[in-house]
Amino acid sequence: MRTDRHRCCASCIREDGPYLIGMMKLTLVQDQAIQALMAGIVGAETFDRVFAGIRFDNIEGTMLYAFAGNAEVASDIEDSYSPYIAAVASQVLDKQVDVVIVMPKVLQ
Repeated sequence: MRTDRHRCCASCIREDGPYLIGMMKLTLVQDQAIQALMAGIVGAETFDRVFAGIRFDNIEGTMLYAFAGNAEVASDIEDSYSPYIAAVASQVLDKQVDVVIVMPKVLQ
């Protein structure tokens, strides 16, 4: 006889699926720590040119959301620097970050 414990329900999925855990707003210190470490990786000149005005905003499961100055910059950061940001954010936040989504500030 089959038990109810194997039935799939929303609460079971939330426990097993880290991607469904609620959204957590980053603190100013966490945001600035990620920025500082990224500046150390890419260098001051590149950081000032590419990352000017970026804000690492929140994390939902393993997805980190950030806002950049405009769509072009957001796309460049997402395409070129996501793996580095994910590694740094995982270290700062002490939780796994697999995906970095960078949106223009106009969508904030």
